[in-house]
Parts: sequence; structure tokens; C-alpha cells
Amino acid sequence: MPSARQILIDLTILIVIGVAMALIGPFGSFRASFAWRLVYWCGVIVAGYAFYRPAGSIAAWLSPRLQVPEWTMWVAACVAGTVPMSAVVWLTGWHGGTMRMPSLEEAVALYGQVLVIGTIVTMIFFLIAQQQRARRALASVDIEASPVAAPLPASLPASPAPPSGPAAPFLDRLPPRLGRVLIALEMEDHYVRAHTASGSDLILMRMRDAVAELDGMDGAQVHRSWWVARAAVTGVRREGRNLRLTLTGGLEAPVARGKAAELEAAGWF
Repeated sequence: MPSARQILIDLTILIVIGVAMALIGPFGSFRASFAWRLVYWCGVIVAGYAFYRPAGSIAAWLSPRLQVPEWTMWVAACVAGTVPMSAVVWLTGWHGGTMRMPSLEEAVALYGQVLVIGTIVTMIFFLIAQQQRARRALASVDIEASPVAAPLPASLPASPAPPSGPAAPFLDRLPPRLGRVLIALEMEDHYVRAHTASGSDLILMRMRDAVAELDGMDGAQVHRSWWVARAAVTGVRREGRNLRLTLTGGLEAPVARGKAAELEAAGWF
């Protein structure tokens, strides 16, 4: 769920796009006055936010779980979000203002036009999201450049000592496209899913073996099925007696009840 600040930023971007569309006057709207075009296009672009923004959030959430590239999920989200958006555009009177069902030819043409605009706007937000994610990762997960603190073992010390030594062997298992900025490991059957600042992938090995190969990195196995890099933690969310760590890139990792007190004592939250 985007924050109030993020929504304000998004709306500012949408207004700028709406003004640009009013100036261009695409799809025959240039015949109307500039004032009408400005009101119309800003309204349509902002209304589209209600459909495309949730669809984009769902796409980002589903991508690692379905093991597909995130951009393909954004494309699917755009295609789906264009359906209700086309209905809104038809009802606003862009195509005559008559309260009737469009013909198949009119519906297909309208869908195509709305899809073009929706795709442009959606791609702008996708690229912005990618840049924001990269900046957060570089700012908060500089693990490769500074292996400074010892890993938190099963009994977590209150003040981990900063060791020196070679990079964790597990990082050599990561595909080159994922880089080496590790955020978390998630157990999936006989695999572990490595989440990095550049994406995620499955690696065939046991969680305990993967954790053993992370010696030298500041992190902890916070749950039976999750290991988390300490620098990737951006907050904590409580659900009754349960805790979940929020991580860079929008991930969430559950905290085992037996680990909560030790993590809190170690200053994780």
C-alpha cells in the first residue's frame, strides 16, 4: 500500500502527464478547447490511477511468487486494468456521450486507444519504481562492499562483533543477473529463494546449508524458512503476538516467536 507521501508524488506526476496530453490533444480531442482538454485529460489520467496503481502493486507482489519477470506482470496488469478504464472513458462521453452500449468495433477501438495511454503511464511508474528500489538497495543494503558485522547465530548476541574475511561462499551461487546485494533467503520445499536488489531466483540446497555459507554476513535466520540481511530491514509490523520484518523491495519476513526477544535485544527493532 503506497504511503500518503508516495500518493502525493504519484498525483503530481499524473497531473504533469495530464497537462502534456491536453497540449498534444490525441485521439481527436484536439478539436476541443484547451481548457476542456486540460480538465478532461487530467481527470482521465488521475481516474486511471485507481485502476492501474493497485494492478501494478499486485504485479510486483506476484512476480517473485510466480517466478516470472516483473515487467511481464506489469504488462498483464496494464492489460487487465484497461478493461474497467475503457468503461470509464466511454461513460465520460469521449465517444459521443450517449448512454448506450458500444458496438464491438467501437469497444475494440476504444480499448486499444486506452491501452496505449495506460501502457505509457504504467511504464513511467514502473521505471520510477525500479529506480526507487535501486536507490533504496544501494543506500541500505551495501553488503558486498562492507562485510562488517558477524552473523547472528541461533543464540543472538546483543552486540555482534565485526569480523573480517572473504565474502560469503553463498554469494557465488547467485546468478550474475541478480548481483550480490542479498536481501533475504526464503525456503521453498527443497530450494531456497534468494532475494536480491535485482530480483530473485531458486537455488537447489537446504536452508541450513545456505545459512552456513552466509558466514561473515550481518544477518540472521529469523524464522525456520527465512534468513534476513540485517541492513535490508526497513521496519517491523505487528499482528497481535506475531511480528513481520519489512524489507527492502517490499518483502516481508515472519519472525519466529522464539527469535523475537533475541532480535529485539540485538537492536533489530
